[in-house]
Amino acid sequence: MSAALPSLTTNDPVSQPMPRFFVSTSDSSDYRWSRDNYSPLARSIDIWRTMLTLVLYSWLDARAWSYVGGKTPEKVQKRRRSRAIWLRESMLQLGPTFIKVGQLFSTRADLFPAEYVEELSKLQDRVPAFSYEIAQQITETDLGKSLDQMYQYFDPVPIAAASLGQVHKARLHSGEEVVVKVQRPGLLKLFAIDLGILKQIAQYYQNHPKHGKNRDWLGIYDECQRILYQEADYLNEGRNADTFRRNFRSSDRILVPKVYWRYTSKRILTLEYLPGIKISDYSSLEAAGIDRKILAKLGAESYLRQLLNDGFFHADPHPGNLAVNTDGSLIFYDFGMMGQIQPITKTKLVNVFFGIAQKDAELVIASLIDLGALEISGDIDPVRRSVQYMLDNFMGKPMASQSITAISDDLFEVAYAQPFRFPATFTFVLRALSTLEGLGKGLDPDFNFMEVAKPFATDLMGNNNGFASSLLGELGKQAAQVGNTAFNLPRRMEETIVKIERGDIKLRVRSQETDRLLRRLNGVGTSGIYAMIGVGLSLVATILFVTDWYWLAAIALILGSICIITSLRMLARMDRMEKMF
Repeated sequence: MSAALPSLTTNDPVSQPMPRFFVSTSDSSDYRWSRDNYSPLARSIDIWRTMLTLVLYSWLDARAWSYVGGKTPEKVQKRRRSRAIWLRESMLQLGPTFIKVGQLFSTRADLFPAEYVEELSKLQDRVPAFSYEIAQQITETDLGKSLDQMYQYFDPVPIAAASLGQVHKARLHSGEEVVVKVQRPGLLKLFAIDLGILKQIAQYYQNHPKHGKNRDWLGIYDECQRILYQEADYLNEGRNADTFRRNFRSSDRILVPKVYWRYTSKRILTLEYLPGIKISDYSSLEAAGIDRKILAKLGAESYLRQLLNDGFFHADPHPGNLAVNTDGSLIFYDFGMMGQIQPITKTKLVNVFFGIAQKDAELVIASLIDLGALEISGDIDPVRRSVQYMLDNFMGKPMASQSITAISDDLFEVAYAQPFRFPATFTFVLRALSTLEGLGKGLDPDFNFMEVAKPFATDLMGNNNGFASSLLGELGKQAAQVGNTAFNLPRRMEETIVKIERGDIKLRVRSQETDRLLRRLNGVGTSGIYAMIGVGLSLVATILFVTDWYWLAAIALILGSICIITSLRMLARMDRMEKMF
């Protein structure tokens, strides 16, 4: 098959404009992970070097003496920003696995400082394309035929190159224009190595006295592993595209490329070629005569439909995955990362709305847990205070003045370092809504996402008056509960007094200061034992060395050193624990 690039004319449909991702012009040798002779040992060294550097930076940043001229909030923020930039660049150098993990972490503002989240959200798949020969080999191996048999034309130059694969334009023998997504060679092997090391890193942070507190790092690792392998399975992406396309089959304003299953496998995905104008290319949109205000509203409405009607939504709606047809229709691309929302019952929604209306943090928390939108892994008091803060500061403002981005940023700022976390689906929704709000404001400076959402919320709450009846029922139930509580209160007080008189009620008093002192005494005692053993072994090593038993002396010296180091580490850990309380 000829690999020559045909002359491109305006009559050739393949040459029509299409949103292009970044195709790196750098040599693939610039990235160690993309070299043919890159060994698992070299990979481990690269990852652990980055990890240890991050640990060293964290240790230094916690020390006041490391700041020239003294530690101030401004200096802390400036250094944190530089560390975040370094981390983003390091993840880019480490390649596909860490690029994707970094992008996932950019949705977890409840786990990381704002500076890190902001920098990781800029992480793009700026990686070199692999050769046409490799793309040809993978395609022919997976589909079992030569390119000549499957495609009338296959462009050897990719129009897009990302961390997981690259995209080539092609034409079927039937004349249909398509794009062929080819997975990067050795990707799953790289995943296996990287995820093994990432699990060790997750275990380290899980056991860390500071970073592991109230954090399920192993759960986050499992979540990342699941998402990575889902994105690497192009059959899964094809199924997602088909589902998404069916959900919008009745709409002529939303376009989704068709999947050609005959030319699709786990590593190859062939899709209908749907060219369009990049949604953030404002000058081209105006030149095409497209109304930007209508487009901004269309994007928001399509996403609200995904969330509230279909329960199946695009989890990564950035400008590279959205385009506009010449008639103003919205085109969606890339269905590797999708989110699903379980059907939400009216009763559960009523509880949330009732709690918000009453500014009752307890009811809101219980309802959110019931909905699966909140997971708590510690003391509930900080959670209640945070939710109450949100209710007091945001729920009293008019709808038109609300901003999805501002609310989500403040919500995650409140959530950071608190003993609760948001599930991945919830954070994907908030990040996607914030992205769409930013796109909407770029298209239309007067765009307000909350105003567009009003009709959807009204429809959800007022459908067949179901919400009103449920709300009245809930109000009646709440009133009955209050009445029952008030009626039974004297009887319960009398029963409590009787139990006290009989001695059935026992009080347990716990002194935190006493517990802390006992823990410290126990730690000092254990540390002292290790120190005594270490000193004893050192003396034995000296005697053995004098009597020319060099090997035994060396072994005794090593064991003694280990005991002394263990003793010192226990003392240092006790000091850290004291500072935490």
